[in-house]
Amino acid sequence: MPAALRTILASPTPLPERVILAAQALLLTSGLADDAAVLAHFARYLASSARAPADAVHALLRLRPRPRCAHPFNALISHLTLSGDPSSAFHTFAVLAAGGDAGRPDGHTLPAALKACARLGGGLREGLQAHAVAAKGGFLGRLPVRNALVTLYGACGECGDARKVFDEIARPDVVSWTAMMSAFIRGGRFTEALRVFFEMDVAPNEGTLASVLVACGRLGVVRTGKAVHGWHLKREREMKLIVGNAVLGMYAKCEKLDLARRVFDSLLARDIVSWTVMLSGLVNCRLPSEALELFNEMQTSGVKPDKVVLSTVLSACASLGALESGRWVHEYIERKGIEWDVHVGTSLVDMYAKCGCLESSLSVFYKMPIKNVSSWNALINGFALHGHGREALEYFDRMVASGLHPNEVTFIIVLGACCHTGLVQEGLLLFESMKNVYNLSPWEEHYGCMVDLLGRAGLIQEAYGLIKVMPMTPAVFTWGALLSACQAHGRVDFSQQILRHVHELESSGSGVYVLLSNVFAVSDRWTDVKRVRGLLSEKGLRKEPGSSVIEVNGKTSEFIVGQKSHQDMDEICTMISILMKQIHLEGL
Repeated sequence: MPAALRTILASPTPLPERVILAAQALLLTSGLADDAAVLAHFARYLASSARAPADAVHALLRLRPRPRCAHPFNALISHLTLSGDPSSAFHTFAVLAAGGDAGRPDGHTLPAALKACARLGGGLREGLQAHAVAAKGGFLGRLPVRNALVTLYGACGECGDARKVFDEIARPDVVSWTAMMSAFIRGGRFTEALRVFFEMDVAPNEGTLASVLVACGRLGVVRTGKAVHGWHLKREREMKLIVGNAVLGMYAKCEKLDLARRVFDSLLARDIVSWTVMLSGLVNCRLPSEALELFNEMQTSGVKPDKVVLSTVLSACASLGALESGRWVHEYIERKGIEWDVHVGTSLVDMYAKCGCLESSLSVFYKMPIKNVSSWNALINGFALHGHGREALEYFDRMVASGLHPNEVTFIIVLGACCHTGLVQEGLLLFESMKNVYNLSPWEEHYGCMVDLLGRAGLIQEAYGLIKVMPMTPAVFTWGALLSACQAHGRVDFSQQILRHVHELESSGSGVYVLLSNVFAVSDRWTDVKRVRGLLSEKGLRKEPGSSVIEVNGKTSEFIVGQKSHQDMDEICTMISILMKQIHLEGL
């Protein structure tokens, strides 16, 4: 290769068009235009430096290599796909498929083109065209083409077509099996993905194991996931990161956080995915304090948090009411110039709202360039949590006026706002509009909110009537809402009926039994109190002690009812004593 051409192709920055034209002339005059390998290298360079991908195609066409060869175009298609421009990659394939000066596709063209279609996102129409070209050109007998078709149909959500192509493969290799599993996982058909795994007659690779572990996590079948984990450990000295992250995710999804933490600590190297999975697992399992501690570890590890991690940490801060930590994350986002997307913005709105800083929540909300239903829900929920029911309904109306339709979560929030503000008529109208205006089917939680709303207003009979017409079997929290209303309004007559219904439930928490016991105790019905407490023991339930969390100097501490030991117990007792004396002096 001439030195001048080698210099051009080695340039790390795009060169002027005149230089590129000179390179084309040099290729022609030197005879290197007929060298497929050189042209492929030139094609990749053109894809990076040309002002538009079409320029690269035209440049290759002008060179008119002899004999006609698809190799340079294949290189261009692959490079465009990998660089995030699958649309231009498919356009290049279309030029080649049309024939003419470009020549014809070969056996390597179709897998590259089908990969581009799979990455288009909804590129089914283009994929069908590529499938037709493969059939017409006689390439369907090639295993890489079949595998690429399985991947394409899976990416487009067409699991049936993916399975049809897979079943036509005479001898599927590990790529075939993994592609079929991935297709079912993308389609949410996790049981079928597991079935494919157990049908495999070849050794799985890392991608296969990652896929089956995802399926186990989504199904919550921890025993199967453990078996896959153990099988891998027996055959490999060390766990590769892709498999390690998949094992970690499986245990986190199955809420086996002790096992997840053990895997996390055993990883020789951790990437952003490892930290994200572990943090998300802790938050989803309602362990926000541990999540914040892990985030502190992450900062010292040198791994930079991304938007997903920051949103997860903000969720932990919101759960704890850890305002200082949440503000630090907000400042970090601003300081690092991290672009706000709808998820980061919504997480900030939610954090400030749950920490009681409604003004800050509103400020962030109005700064968000794009808002979705979740963003509005977070803001409306902030008003509802802090007893501003009418403001919550006002922002609900603003959301609807903006053109967004509320979802089921929105109605849980606004019905809850009506409950805590005593807006009975407003709640009834919202419940009706949910069904008749927005065509949403109420969940158990919506009925529970309505029972709570009616019960708080003293409409015990109406609340009980609503329970009787529910389309699903009422859960324990719905009966608990009615029972709370009975206790508040002294309606002991309903308690016996509620006790019968609750006792029939397969699973119920201790809270409803404690409420029943309290209702009977207020009425001096001690025999009934004893009977309810006996049922509590009979079901093997115990009352969970109450707790509260406080943040001091960025560190959260949890206090449990009846707790007698704490590292700062002396200072706490001293402060309580001072406060009690102050209350006494003030005559309060």
